[in-house]
Amino acid sequence: MAKRHYIPVTADVPGVSDEKKALIRRVIRTALAMQGVDFPCEVDVLVTSDAGIHQINLDMRQVDRPTDVLSFPEFELTPGELPGTGLVPLGDMVLSMERVQAQAKEYGHSNRRELAYLVVHSVLHLLGYDHLDEGPMKAQMREREESIMAELGLER
Repeated sequence: MAKRHYIPVTADVPGVSDEKKALIRRVIRTALAMQGVDFPCEVDVLVTSDAGIHQINLDMRQVDRPTDVLSFPEFELTPGELPGTGLVPLGDMVLSMERVQAQAKEYGHSNRRELAYLVVHSVLHLLGYDHLDEGPMKAQMREREESIMAELGLER
């Protein structure tokens, strides 16, 4: 897959190997390609701890708890809408490695699969998908997540 996208991955916790960073980049590229994003874009990724994501969640969303992944889109898009041309900054993604490990154990699958799923989930948020209601948007988002995970060979 062409490396047309700029995807800096930084970590403020130990144990985020080059292999994990490469997985994050590959998952983002696959998700973008499957969503028809055929122009260069930027997604900035921070891998942190529960404490780190808790603070960001509090500062940015006034939610006083940790979470697994946060997405901060640059644009307010609707699914299928694309934001332009050139190197387009899609937004920021923040991942908690502690939540990745805990949720992988809880759901009975690998850390690799959980990390990939959260990255896919976040990319879809950056592209305008939401799941706050229990209606068609949530179903559409889940269907897209599953098809991207299948493309990656990481389905349930």
